Amino acid sequence: MSFSEVYMIVDSPFMSGVIWFVILASFLYMGRNSAHGAIKSFTRMLHNGMRLLSYSLEKVAQRLALRNKEVLLAAGREEYERKIERQFERISATVNKELAETPSLHRRLLEEITKIEEAYKDSTDVPPSPPGWVDAVDAVAKIPAKGDPVVVDILEDIHESLVNAHKTAIEEYRESRKEKHGILKEMMPSWRKLRQVVEDANVNVTSLMERAKVVDRYMEDYNEVLNGTERAARMLSSSSLVQFFVAGLVLVIAVGVGAVNFQLIERPMSEMVGGGRALLLGYQTSEIAAMVIILAEITMGLFLMESLRVTRLFPVIGAMKDNMRIRMIWVTFLFLLSLATIEAGLAYMRELLMADELATNAQLRGESGAGMMQNDFAWMTMVAQMGMGFILPFVLTFVAIPLENFVASARTVIGVAAINIIRGLAFVTRMLGNAFHYVGMMMLYLYDLLVFLPLWVEYKIKNKKGEELPTLITGSGRKADPRKLKEAS
Repeated sequence: MSFSEVYMIVDSPFMSGVIWFVILASFLYMGRNSAHGAIKSFTRMLHNGMRLLSYSLEKVAQRLALRNKEVLLAAGREEYERKIERQFERISATVNKELAETPSLHRRLLEEITKIEEAYKDSTDVPPSPPGWVDAVDAVAKIPAKGDPVVVDILEDIHESLVNAHKTAIEEYRESRKEKHGILKEMMPSWRKLRQVVEDANVNVTSLMERAKVVDRYMEDYNEVLNGTERAARMLSSSSLVQFFVAGLVLVIAVGVGAVNFQLIERPMSEMVGGGRALLLGYQTSEIAAMVIILAEITMGLFLMESLRVTRLFPVIGAMKDNMRIRMIWVTFLFLLSLATIEAGLAYMRELLMADELATNAQLRGESGAGMMQNDFAWMTMVAQMGMGFILPFVLTFVAIPLENFVASARTVIGVAAINIIRGLAFVTRMLGNAFHYVGMMMLYLYDLLVFLPLWVEYKIKNKKGEELPTLITGSGRKADPRKLKEAS
């Protein structure tokens, strides 16, 4: 039986459509309460489920934010402890090196200063006063001569003796002052040395004061980290983001260095281990061997930095005894030096292979002179490649520093990204819950629109009899009394 046979109840398609509409409206009207209950229950279930999921996601985001803050504060506390410890080590080294001889220096300064003061006092003495007999002679000289030649001769002899004595005293005084000034002049280097010592001590004290200020600033930040303030959390979070991107940039550069190193040793490795067979994921034996050498260099670099306590990726290495740690430093350095030497040899071998290939191609083309002209400068390329082969492994050693910063900051960055994603999902689920709620209301309105004719008839009949009118759906999803709506209108 086709659809048209079922549809055509009467000969007129329009009347058949009207009859089918009345039949369907009647069936929908009879099942209106059940259909409304099913729609409400289904949309309420979706609405409450989405709201509950949103609430759960918000709780997860809060717990993750709290955990991320704890990890961030722990990392910040460790970082500031290392900084403060380093500053105290520097202060201790400065005190032990520069200020250990402060008492002896102070005593020597006092002695030298005392000597200088005494010599200065001696150099500034006034001329000695004339002896007592000068007054007696002066009294005799005042006796009037009255033309007595004997008295005149005596007085002249006395005067001449006084003049000679005065000259002798002046010369002796000048000689003694000259010696004193010579002593003071010889002490000028001592003055300058003392001045330099005092200036150096002042510089050391100033350096200690500056480092003390740095320690005070670190201690303030450290106290905020211990107290778990929001300022400390924001400061550490921004610092982690900066370290993450900077360390990522340095690691990208390190990847470029590794790629250059790989190209430098891959071809000679194919001559040593054979490169025509694929072992893993399509990579040839020579490529895998070259990558193993580069990874071994990076590993030795990590162990060397850990042994030097530059990084702290492996706590076991940092907890070793000093003698064992020093042995590990030498062992890792010797391994790294051996790998760098091997790479230099491989770079030399690569240049020889390139030269042989160029010579072969030149002979096949019949160009013998061009190859000889190129070989004149081949030693420069060879030296450059050998230098790169020897230096690049040591360059890759320092990858451990940005790697540690990247790993430490990635935890915070991933946590912040996860918190934002979870909160975004919570917002989306809340919006979906509201959307399901209003979709349910719309479905109720659409259902009542399909059965509007029976509802209208029921409304008229019950309005005339004064019975309870059918309930309608308001915009808020609640049921309202039609009589109140009519009185309000």
